[in-house]
Amino acid sequence: MASIAPKLGLEGRFFTSPTAILASFGAPEDQRTALVRVEPGGVHLEKLTRLDGVIDDVARGALSPADGSARIDEIVNAPERYRAPLTLLSSALASATAARFFGGGAREVLVAGAIGLAIGALALWAANVRALGRVFEPLAATLAACLTAVAARALGSLSISVAAIAGLIVLLPGLTLTTALTELATRHLISGTARLMAACGTFLAIGFGLLMGAELGRMIGVTPHDALPRPLPTWTEFLALGIAPLALTVLFRARPRDAGAILVVGVVAFGAGRLGARAFTPELAMCLAALVAGVAANVHSRLRRRPAAVTLLPAILMLVPGSLGLRGLQFLAQRDVVSGIASLFSLTLLAVALAGGLLLANLAVPPRRAL
Repeated sequence: MASIAPKLGLEGRFFTSPTAILASFGAPEDQRTALVRVEPGGVHLEKLTRLDGVIDDVARGALSPADGSARIDEIVNAPERYRAPLTLLSSALASATAARFFGGGAREVLVAGAIGLAIGALALWAANVRALGRVFEPLAATLAACLTAVAARALGSLSISVAAIAGLIVLLPGLTLTTALTELATRHLISGTARLMAACGTFLAIGFGLLMGAELGRMIGVTPHDALPRPLPTWTEFLALGIAPLALTVLFRARPRDAGAILVVGVVAFGAGRLGARAFTPELAMCLAALVAGVAANVHSRLRRRPAAVTLLPAILMLVPGSLGLRGLQFLAQRDVVSGIASLFSLTLLAVALAGGLLLANLAVPPRRAL
């Protein structure tokens, strides 16, 4: 809005937060201000890309403001590209690959995939039931804990923590936490604080749900033991690395033509993180991975005239340390205060390193547009 207003001969000032947009037009003494209340929504990369195209067309005069508004209405009301079966499969694959990245064995990968499938089905149901959407995170976490407990009872040796956290990987607010810290670092204080509190609230809701699920398991006599996973061959990690970005393409609702770029940026960022972990501390390795992901996304954005978020968001989700937040809450719930605080502190440091890497990437290769 700030870039388009001068080209339309308007003097405008804008303020946004996750739940409101303020727009003022005219000279300061004659300003007219409008407030629009909004609900935070999910990520839809295809619509973001199409919106970016409308901005370009209006800015260079190829599209009138009225036609641009009509195009935006068309974008908002467009039907979903991906059907429910593919979305459910992608949710299962995202959770299964996350279990492999966390060092899980065959049983953990299988159970995490089943949890991802169940949570994907719950998400589709919640999209049509407003009341369910309000309690989606704790309910999903409770379901994950119950399924993990039952699977551990049926399968025997199982790493409960790896399976449950990997099953919930798409719900973990590590991306929101990183965005919040980035906004705070760039002096967007109100928006950053709001996102930070939203991330904390989601962590607490998921942690509470896991505790509820574990308690329900104990009530029905299921008290599984958290065992060490049996490691899988190295080649399975490369297989997971090829599958995860494609699954996230569907879950983030990007266009199929962008899947190749999402795969390349995701693999490059993940590889940079793994190589950095061998030479540096975890914080420096995370900063390096974020820097590489940000540079690659900005270069792709400039070359293909796409929003950088199209390739950056899936790559960042593969890096965010959200699992540490849940582990910290689990330690605190078990009265292990020292381990809990240590995990949460490690989460904060990694999130700060991730935000710092993204800021350095924007300095090295300035983004084409703040999208």
